[in-house]
Amino acid sequence: MAIPAASWAQADAERLATLAREFTDPLTTLPQLFLQDAYTPENHGTDAQTNRVVGRLIVPRIPRFTLLPFVQLVRPSLFLVTVPTGKGSATRTAFGDMQLFDLFVLPWPTAESGVRVGVGPIFVFPTATNKAAGQEAWQLGPALGAVYKAIPRLLLAGLVQSPIPFAYTSSEHSVRNVVTVQPAVLLQIVGGWYVKSADATWTFGWERGAPTILPLSLGVGHVTVREGWPPINVFASSEWTAYRHNAPTAPEVTVRLGVTVAFPEWRAW
Repeated sequence: MAIPAASWAQADAERLATLAREFTDPLTTLPQLFLQDAYTPENHGTDAQTNRVVGRLIVPRIPRFTLLPFVQLVRPSLFLVTVPTGKGSATRTAFGDMQLFDLFVLPWPTAESGVRVGVGPIFVFPTATNKAAGQEAWQLGPALGAVYKAIPRLLLAGLVQSPIPFAYTSSEHSVRNVVTVQPAVLLQIVGGWYVKSADATWTFGWERGAPTILPLSLGVGHVTVREGWPPINVFASSEWTAYRHNAPTAPEVTVRLGVTVAFPEWRAW
């Protein structure tokens, strides 16, 4: 018996909506390779134009492959950054510090509620190849992710991290303790298209002299699914710093371009 074309179209729309949310969900169990370039033509406190390239893997582990009876999400991130060397236009390009978080998705609230919560550690390794590109400190702290997906086509999420330095590679260290919050709102609109505000990371200093920076972002993306090919997500977004305090140098305007490739067949690993 033939399946009506309308049913196929509805199934495709639902699949695209689900994938759009999976690509932005900080607690996704969809294995992914993420690449992003963030170009900042204007910075507060310097005439330099800066840039950051991010490479990230999202590696979910189902309970039979984890140490605990929870879904485990491992996310290593590598950075290639172009940073200012002073108040002028001169810059230096180097690898930045490596980050790794390891979240465990809690079994409560239940899946029927549309809410999921994950907790675990965040690690920062002092792998920067230049002093200006890293913080010269080993860091470890808590991380918390939360997602709400009970409304079709809509994703509300947030990721909170607080890496705390415990050992330094230089006696001239100047690391400030901060909490970072990455809120995410995504709405799938038509076909594979969606709009989102999910790329800005808020920084809150919780000790004297630590910086506070609050940017806002808005972007658009498209998810493409083709037979025999992995799903691909392409997005572009812009970001503007709405507030800053104790931050002599901070981005003013940033433009991001990114691509994510998913590997659904690896989900069961």
